[in-house]
Amino acid sequence: MGTDITYQRPDGQDAAGYLALAARGDAPGVVVIQEWWGVQGQIKAICDRFARAGFSALAPDLYRGQVVPYHDSDAAAKAMNGLDFLDATTQTVRGAAEFLARNGAKTGIVGYCLGGAVTVIAAAKVPGLSAAVCYYGLPPAEVAAPADVKIPLQGHFANQDDWCTPEKVTEFEAGLKAAGKASDIFRYDGHHAFANEQRASVHDRAAAEQAWSRTVAFFEKHLAR
Repeated sequence: MGTDITYQRPDGQDAAGYLALAARGDAPGVVVIQEWWGVQGQIKAICDRFARAGFSALAPDLYRGQVVPYHDSDAAAKAMNGLDFLDATTQTVRGAAEFLARNGAKTGIVGYCLGGAVTVIAAAKVPGLSAAVCYYGLPPAEVAAPADVKIPLQGHFANQDDWCTPEKVTEFEAGLKAAGKASDIFRYDGHHAFANEQRASVHDRAAAEQAWSRTVAFFEKHLAR
């Protein structure tokens, strides 16, 4: 349904991504941020699904072409640890948001795992975004603290997650509330990456569909003209 494209970052460098367009030319946009595996087929499928739901979606390729097989968590960790998160967010992600906003519509961002952390950083540091949805990923507070978030934020987290742990989520949620930020945090009795249907060992269909419905409703509320 979508296509691979090249677009420009604010610094003038080229960036690549996967774009799925909604039927409406003036549709709102959603930047979709990859897991630590890269822009897998599952991420492209999410973009396609957003397009069917009425949002044009662009997944920027933060790994510049590298896609890690699902079985190789060591390679995924190496790729993630080699990523310059601030550059990726303030340049590659911002460029994607600006690309989607060319039609004058509002733009939001959603990210999974690594992309969840990038989403929170973007909610604090990327101008022009109107809403953010974070799935089971949070950045260190010194990179983007809850008080730094500038737009409405929705979060989806797993109770059985040893990476983005329930303790981290509780601390993050408390920080949002203390700072008076507009936010909704949801927890599910599942594992990390429960929304990834390509990973049968952790996918939870009921939780994933509930999170999807909440995500779409949130974007419909905050990205409407």
